[in-house]
Amino acid sequence: MRDTPGYTCVTCGRRHDELPLSYRTQAPAFWSEELAAADDSELTPDLCVIRGEHFFVQGNLEIPLRDAEGTFSWGVWVSLSAANFGRTVQLWETPGRESEPPYFGWLSTELPLYGVSTLELKTHVHTRPVGEKPAVEVEPTDHPLAVAQRTGMTMADVQRIAEQLRHPETRPEPAG
Repeated sequence: MRDTPGYTCVTCGRRHDELPLSYRTQAPAFWSEELAAADDSELTPDLCVIRGEHFFVQGNLEIPLRDAEGTFSWGVWVSLSAANFGRTVQLWETPGRESEPPYFGWLSTELPLYGVSTLELKTHVHTRPVGEKPAVEVEPTDHPLAVAQRTGMTMADVQRIAEQLRHPETRPEPAG
């Protein structure tokens, strides 16, 4: 029997051709469409400024796979201090930027699949080589996302995520 990259969804019963190993959010949770017209706010695929006071970078929060090669990745937004955001922008195209120490940040993406809010979890943002998004490391706590990042997840977990994101009407809301 041949291994296929797809899966049969337990929610709708249909066969889907691929099982995604990454998802990306378009903007920090605090972004709104009204901000798009504001002179002091900007959103790009990598960086975001809100009202000239709040600064964000998009990075990859990677979770190792326990029963397959590679990682699962959430494309998330993290807030940075004005100084660290300025440094990030200053080094954006600078070779060797990955030698920067990690920056502290607050997770600014709500990932609704963990049963509790992921907003404002403490993180460290690790700069990577030019052309690569930063790596986001969640502070090691007992939060389900932090535990998953430390201990890994299975391909069955990846399938559950795909099913819940494909069928949001069946997804439970995160608790407080």
